[in-house]
Amino acid sequence: MKHPMQLVRDFEGRAKKRFGQHFLISEGIIDRICGDSSLDTLNRVVEIGPGLGVLTQRLVEAVEQVVAVELDPDMVDFVQHRFGDRSGFQLHHLDAGKVTDWAALLGDARWGVVANLPYNVGTGIVTTMLREPGTFSHLVVMLQKEVAERMLAPAGSRKRGSLSVFCQARAEVRRVTRVPPGAFHPPPKVDSWVIRMDLFSSPSLDGVDATVHEQVVRAGFSAPRKAIRNGLSKHYSRERVDRALAEVGIESKRRPATLEQAEWVALARALECVQE
Repeated sequence: MKHPMQLVRDFEGRAKKRFGQHFLISEGIIDRICGDSSLDTLNRVVEIGPGLGVLTQRLVEAVEQVVAVELDPDMVDFVQHRFGDRSGFQLHHLDAGKVTDWAALLGDARWGVVANLPYNVGTGIVTTMLREPGTFSHLVVMLQKEVAERMLAPAGSRKRGSLSVFCQARAEVRRVTRVPPGAFHPPPKVDSWVIRMDLFSSPSLDGVDATVHEQVVRAGFSAPRKAIRNGLSKHYSRERVDRALAEVGIESKRRPATLEQAEWVALARALECVQE
């Protein structure tokens, strides 16, 4: 098996900036990703952006079915040449950022996900997958550090936002490892993190409609450094907001980042029920 850097040399000069490609070459990081992906208990794995196939190599050796999704046609040719004759391997040439129904692509089974996600579309891919707990059991994904921090941020953190609340309502989220720029060729200008997200069977919203919950959370964080009352009042009448906050016992001057998951659920229910 070739060292990742040798694969890069084989492919030198083909990387296309428009796809934001930085090739993972650190075998230590590859070991951490695979070690935290539950490959010993999985039958099916989806890989987004296989690139030169350094993770793909490990996946096809560990599980029965691997579906890879790649946008760059040169990468498609390279990966297909390497793994096309492997039993259980399938490669789709498409933009993962534009997939809105993964079940239609993958079928009825549940899949694990291992992915070194492109920085520019990583958030959208993760949020789409989190909407499909019937399709995915868990995601082990590499993202830009700042994005991963937002997904992990607890109540009270300055990094907490609507993305934090969305992700934590749908999965248990934890950090796997930091990935420094030197783990890639060429090195990006930012750090990356690998995180794992174990999806709940359904959103943890205590019966509140998911669409309503998202609307309330986005409204609350529309003025993230101001009182929760200010942000909500941009989208709902001040009277309705005050009644809802009073009903669930949330002080109107609190900042949205201080609210716990359960408080957002209670607030969404109250705003849904309170009449103008």
